[in-house]
Amino acid sequence: MALVESFDLAHTVSGFGVGLLVGMTGVGGGSLMTPLLVLLFGVHPVTAVGTDLLFAALTKSAGVVAHGMNRSVDWMVTALLAAGSVPATALTLFVLSHMEAHGDAGRTVAVILGWALIVTSASLLFRHQILAWAQRHVGRDPKPAARAVATIVTGAVLGFFVSISSVGAGAIGMTVLLILYSHLPLARLVGSDIAHAVPLTLIAGAGYWWIGSVDLPLLGQLLAGSVPGILIGSFLAPRTSESILRPLLATVLALVGLKLALG
Repeated sequence: MALVESFDLAHTVSGFGVGLLVGMTGVGGGSLMTPLLVLLFGVHPVTAVGTDLLFAALTKSAGVVAHGMNRSVDWMVTALLAAGSVPATALTLFVLSHMEAHGDAGRTVAVILGWALIVTSASLLFRHQILAWAQRHVGRDPKPAARAVATIVTGAVLGFFVSISSVGAGAIGMTVLLILYSHLPLARLVGSDIAHAVPLTLIAGAGYWWIGSVDLPLLGQLLAGSVPGILIGSFLAPRTSESILRPLLATVLALVGLKLALG
């Protein structure tokens, strides 16, 4: 009964809109959903991040199954990322819970979320330039040991950003993987990135739930809209001009990021 009374159609419509954009552009839902919850619906930043992390874990699970069936996951890449992200996530959640117990961590989370959105925007707008620069200065084939260490460090950075802002696993993670593993097919990198994102967001989301910063009714309403949105967006993706939509989306993310970072 309480769930019915707390139902808000605007949340479901927003979930549908975010799902639609995710399906059409491939941009991670955290880059869209978390700032929407904070700025439009006034959800506390910590609760918005925690709810969105579980939202991401559930919505990406189907993608992992699909990529696993297609054998488009490099489990070694996924394991190296997790070797860095899991400890970083645990440490970040420990610090965050301590901050919540001794004050309001909302402003800190909002600022980091803002800068994460700005970095995500830059990775969307300048991915080709970043990759070209990396090929000139890093090379097309880093040594295996150096690549493994860089992958673990990347996982640690993603673990911090994702667990405190729910942003970064998609655009930022993929950009680094394209630099480190340029010899692998794109579909295999996408599958590996998604396979890593599910346990990362699930562990982080469970941590937020443990400290009481997940809104379960809100989560259900978002999922009700996002699932059909992702399906429709995936259908429309081949018919959409990415050269127009992606820069527009990146610009919006940058502006929202500045709003959150600068207050």
